[in-house]
Amino acid sequence: MEILVWVGAIITLAGFAGIVWSMFAVWRAKKAGLDDAALRSRLNRILPVNLAALALSMVGLMCVVVGVLLS
Repeated sequence: MEILVWVGAIITLAGFAGIVWSMFAVWRAKKAGLDDAALRSRLNRILPVNLAALALSMVGLMCVVVGVLLS
């Protein structure tokens, strides 16, 4: 089950990278000085990526926990 722990860690890191990317994307959008409608539009495009990254990191952490429990 050691392989499950390592695969879960890699999946978690990929999800974390997506979360960090979405943080910087929101920061850049706010710093761009857009009007309200344009800012909402840009944030609406970032939100699904953020949620998918969060779900991916959650699945990775679950794999790590299952791998540790089964070891």
